[in-house]
Amino acid sequence: MARHLVTSAIPYINGIKHLGNLVGSQLPADLYARYLRGRGHEVLFLCATDEHGTPAEIAAQKAGEPVAEYCARMHKVQAELARGFRLSFDHFGRSSSPQNHRLTQHFAGRLDAAGLIAEVTERQVYSVTDGRFLPDRYVEGTCPNCGYDKARGDQCENCTKQLEPTELIRPRSALSGATDLEIRETKHLHLRQSLMRDRLLEWIESRTDWPVLTTSIAKKWLLDGDGLQDRGITRDLDWGIPVRKGDEPWPGMEGKVFYVWFDAPIEYIACAAEWAEAHGLPDSAWERWWRTERGAADVRYTQFMGKDNVPFHTLSFPVTIMGSGEDWKLVDYIKSFNYLTYDGGQFSTSQGRGVFMDQALEILPADYWRWWLLSHAPESGDSEFTWEGFQAGVNKDLADVLGNFVSRITKFCRARWGEAVPDGGEWGARERALAAALEGRLRAYEAAMDAIEVRRAAEALRAIWVMGNEYLQAAAPWATVKTEPETAAMQVRLGLNLVRLHAVLSRPFIPDAAETIMAALRCDDWTWPGGAEEALSVLPPGHGFAVPDLLFRKVSDEEREAWRARFAGAR
Repeated sequence: MARHLVTSAIPYINGIKHLGNLVGSQLPADLYARYLRGRGHEVLFLCATDEHGTPAEIAAQKAGEPVAEYCARMHKVQAELARGFRLSFDHFGRSSSPQNHRLTQHFAGRLDAAGLIAEVTERQVYSVTDGRFLPDRYVEGTCPNCGYDKARGDQCENCTKQLEPTELIRPRSALSGATDLEIRETKHLHLRQSLMRDRLLEWIESRTDWPVLTTSIAKKWLLDGDGLQDRGITRDLDWGIPVRKGDEPWPGMEGKVFYVWFDAPIEYIACAAEWAEAHGLPDSAWERWWRTERGAADVRYTQFMGKDNVPFHTLSFPVTIMGSGEDWKLVDYIKSFNYLTYDGGQFSTSQGRGVFMDQALEILPADYWRWWLLSHAPESGDSEFTWEGFQAGVNKDLADVLGNFVSRITKFCRARWGEAVPDGGEWGARERALAAALEGRLRAYEAAMDAIEVRRAAEALRAIWVMGNEYLQAAAPWATVKTEPETAAMQVRLGLNLVRLHAVLSRPFIPDAAETIMAALRCDDWTWPGGAEEALSVLPPGHGFAVPDLLFRKVSDEEREAWRARFAGAR
């Protein structure tokens, strides 16, 4: 049994996430964590809400709530949606937790002592009306590139051009609409990432098993242009972690908070501390996952994220970890994903375009979405969600292949022998060939899952499902029973054991359906198969079962078109 630490990129607090966000981090992380648990490994699977920064303040203002109350409410919303999608976090934390406050301030103090923090004077936009400096997202105006009149100070949502607040035409405060803006000087702390460039490059080049997507993005930031740049880690905001050196004040930084990108990754560690506290465990319980001198040296740490998060996790967070000079666990493997697009375009919150997590669960249960998203995960390139593709995936894979096999074999057994596994003869050549072929496909499935090749794993699992239907069609026990009832009974017994095996193997992808199958089989033996022959003999003759209800219903053409219209958004 190995020990695995698994983290998903933490979702931002300002609103409900769409399906592209889900498949870009949380869902494949859950797949892997479930698989590892199924293989008998010790797993700590962590995620949290990312709660600091200007978007949280703006979202709270629009909602008419104090920002702390808004974040608390949205954390509950996101936690409930995570449960709805059966995301099996050991803990779903909050970056605003006391644990993250303490750890962020601790790391800042260590980095300062190591000479990796510099005080820099910057020129920023100041609102006289609001009486405060305005971070980039607090400045709105007209985009100089496309003329869009609601561009933000960091980026124009309309044309996606990266901007500086000072580039906007007719700039105004996003807080009050005030236009009496000035450019004033303010001091901030910068993390001196450039000093760690060579060490980071050596570390990244040593990770020869990382996906090309991950390493190519990291090296681009390290090597292109002027290379890795120092980056500000503080902001003039009210909401966030106050700037301190551990327990000590930071002179000149009064009233400032740490920038969200600095404290958010530290929440991975803080989340483990939250988990320990929530379970009444001592600090040693979480430190054995994160401190190499206290047990974490033998932990394999895997992170999941969309490609836009790769620079923070391959560069900035490792600078924080390495630069502290302490024995913190570094990531072993980063699984990054491209983007899921929506029906010929992009998901858009503002335009109501695409399916969001709460809407998806209103339409169909989680397993339908889990299967399609994971089997179409955007690994080697961007993937596109289309309603035709989703309908085909549900109807062909879930209903026609898996659901059909479970229904046929259980209903036939009940009609001929009752709701108990029948006795019968010994395996013949067809059964031995099935077991041999299944052995190879089991190993292929495991290899894909071990390598976190999500689409290849889904293909391998579907191939195993197909074997059930192919065997049933070739053996035709409904015909065999007329002349060789013992042979037919043996075939059905093998088929029922194959149903159980399908449930065990499918649990990481479609946990609800797997639970339904095992409940119907009255079996609580979730043991991962060591070999095919053994796995096909778990349910003995006489073992009782019940025919499960319909596992998966088909999506009709009428539903498909209605959903397409509902989620088209404002084009």
